[in-house]
Amino acid sequence: MLSLKYIILAIAVLMYALVIAFQNKKVWFTSGAALLVIILGMIFPGNVFTGSESRIYAVTHSVLEIINWNVILIYLGSMTIAALFLYSNVPARIADAIINNSRNTGVAIVLILAMTGIISIFVENVATVLVMAPIALALCKKLKMNPTYFMIGLAVMSNLEGTATLVGDPPSMIFAAYAGYNFNDFFIHQGTLSVFFIIQSGLIAGCIYFYCFFARVGKEKIEVEKTEVISWVPFIILLLMIFGLAGVSFIKTDFAYLSGLYVLALGIISILWFRFSQKKSGSEIWDLIKGLDWETIFFLLGIFVVVGGIQEVGLLEDFAMFLAKVCSGNKFLGFFIILIVSVVISGFVDNVPYIIAMLPVAGSMAVAMNIDKELFMFALLVGSCLGGNLTPFGASANVVSMGIVKKEGYPMKFSGWLKVAVPFTILTTGIAALVLWLLWA
Repeated sequence: MLSLKYIILAIAVLMYALVIAFQNKKVWFTSGAALLVIILGMIFPGNVFTGSESRIYAVTHSVLEIINWNVILIYLGSMTIAALFLYSNVPARIADAIINNSRNTGVAIVLILAMTGIISIFVENVATVLVMAPIALALCKKLKMNPTYFMIGLAVMSNLEGTATLVGDPPSMIFAAYAGYNFNDFFIHQGTLSVFFIIQSGLIAGCIYFYCFFARVGKEKIEVEKTEVISWVPFIILLLMIFGLAGVSFIKTDFAYLSGLYVLALGIISILWFRFSQKKSGSEIWDLIKGLDWETIFFLLGIFVVVGGIQEVGLLEDFAMFLAKVCSGNKFLGFFIILIVSVVISGFVDNVPYIIAMLPVAGSMAVAMNIDKELFMFALLVGSCLGGNLTPFGASANVVSMGIVKKEGYPMKFSGWLKVAVPFTILTTGIAALVLWLLWA
């Protein structure tokens, strides 16, 4: 039904507009839009969700098949492990060692920013910024330095490296779910260097950029007291998650939720350790669970349903064919358009709904142009994740870093953010895109 197709499109466009305009209410809008799509599927069985034979099937299909439960389970488990990893003080202890073993403060700042990126490979970006911020602020106070630019560095480096692995950030999990990637595919895919190494080229460029930026800080060396580690157990569990996911990748099974259940099980073990080994009360456990990023979980659930409905009625395929026609079969033009559009849009819009909507488009566009899907899908992933660094509200980590420096008495101006982040985004995205093109074109 042509009219139904455009009703679904109208619901999605309205949802995105409301999410952009009212970020603090985005879960309500995505949930409401998902509910409307499900209701339409019940009213018109077989038209919204292809192949549905009854109204009940339309609902179960949307919930059980369109929602990627493996992504939800991985995110929930890894959030729990990350929260307790931060509680353990291990990241702070490592940062202290970096400062004490650096030959000067400029090098120490760059190494702390690099460490922020490395932690963010496995820990959610906002959590990474929160654990590294006290270290950065303490160093700035000793140097009598405005912490604004250092905090921008923490945010953009965490956003950059969050793309590198399957567990780094929701967009990577969503990409893996769509492309059928396992943990190891982020390192090597089809015998070619994959996402991880493409992003590392951006990290190297970012470190050089910040070394030049902070070179004026001075050549003095400072010492800091070593943070006492509460326990190494969360760090061990984090390693078990990383190596376990790598191991699960080699298991050939039709069971779609193996990696998600594995990470969730480790998350539950982490909570049990926190409860009994650390002797925490029930209310403290509840505070830990309540403090997890539930908003993103429910946000993802709604987005999965709406974008699933869009895909089912054929809108994404139509858009892919339109873009392929615009590119006229020119591979570089298609690559460039996807990359640049993704950077610009993600500088202003949450990249999770964007990448969910655009992955099928990029894949279908590549098929229509008879080229390797990875080239366009990687361009989408790199552009949408690194583009979040462009503006102070392009990613949650950016908003958090702005809030921290404001509390410290250094309100961050929009122009101040652009001064650091725009050159960083152009440089890191450009280098990563160049490496991507050389590897996959």
